[in-house]
Amino acid sequence: MQPGARPAASPQGLRLRAEDAEDLAVLSACLQDALVAVRDLAYDEGAGTFVAAANRFCWEGGGAGAAAPYARTLCLIAFEGVTGVAYRGFQRREEGRILSLLTIRARPVGAGTMIDLEFAGGATIRLLAAAIRCRARDFGERWPTLRQPGHALDEVP
Repeated sequence: MQPGARPAASPQGLRLRAEDAEDLAVLSACLQDALVAVRDLAYDEGAGTFVAAANRFCWEGGGAGAAAPYARTLCLIAFEGVTGVAYRGFQRREEGRILSLLTIRARPVGAGTMIDLEFAGGATIRLLAAAIRCRARDFGERWPTLRQPGHALDEVP
């Protein structure tokens, strides 16, 4: 692949599963800069499932043409086997607040795993789970955008 080239977008969209830290790192990279409204977070304690509906930036290439070279799409992110959820840096009642995902990290704790979804501005969602069991799947059509997310570290020479 030539420098600056992007892989072609899949017509079915993103479909990923993470079952270990390496898988989660790949999934995290694909979800970087996804926008998540607080109202689109849900934890079903009885089922042990945490889900988030995200507005995902398509890092794998938008294919939207010269006028809008980038794309976004809706993506459902689901974690299974979750036994607890904690929120830091925001309140669940802030339903209109939009969080920008930076990364997803996991580390073992006791007999389980702690998974942190880290957002810009210091917001974090911490999941306690038996193990890493995450799925991400795009749904709906992509839409064009003119803006590619950027980060302050990207501009450092």
